[in-house]
Amino acid sequence: MKEEIAFRLIDLNRGFYQSFAGAFSDTRGRLQPGVVNVLDTLTMDESILDLGCGNGELAAELVRRGFSGNYLGIDFSPEMLEIARGKVDSPNYAFHGFDLTQFEKLTAQREILSSPFDLVFAFSVLHHIPSELQRLALTREIHALLVSQGRFELSNWNFMASERMRARVVPWEEVGLVEADVDEGDYLLDWRREGRGLRYVHHFSEDELGQLAERSGFRVVGTSYSDGEGERLGLYQTWVRVEND
Repeated sequence: MKEEIAFRLIDLNRGFYQSFAGAFSDTRGRLQPGVVNVLDTLTMDESILDLGCGNGELAAELVRRGFSGNYLGIDFSPEMLEIARGKVDSPNYAFHGFDLTQFEKLTAQREILSSPFDLVFAFSVLHHIPSELQRLALTREIHALLVSQGRFELSNWNFMASERMRARVVPWEEVGLVEADVDEGDYLLDWRREGRGLRYVHHFSEDELGQLAERSGFRVVGTSYSDGEGERLGLYQTWVRVEND
């Protein structure tokens, strides 16, 4: 994918979440079962970086569970961050606005990140990052922020497993692109709540995620499916940081 196309898709998603932040947040009033399964594995005293923290529902659940570690939520949407800050008021929780497609600029600011982290979360995040190069850059930065043997917990939307969701795929021509402009597995999905919007989403296979993990210095130690109809709409993986040679 050409860089200018990737930037257009980033702008498309940024515009979507600015326009539909409230409506989108209303659909995220509870955590997905797969995310709850991940939280059930915590010792509740870790240092956590939550990428794409959205409306703060995960952070609020950690509060309910008595989490005593340090939590930092990152999201590019000011509207979502405002909702998140309204849910959580505790000195060991912080939220920061930043675009994950420029994450390397944030990782240079160690006073904000206070790395290394025991855990990094990216639930429903990577599938909104266009181009293999951008995704690889992000996952390599995540590798650098984790402690030795630290865990990267991620989920991606397995929307092609749903006939209903496949019907939401629209032609690229709606945003002035053609199929040849994007990569295999890239889709344009519409949104139909409080208006109509369009989002870029990448559909991952297990093999593609495994290759990304290896190239960015991780080992995949767990794969599962959860959420939605048939409990198949979320593809979850656990990656463990491997030390660089």
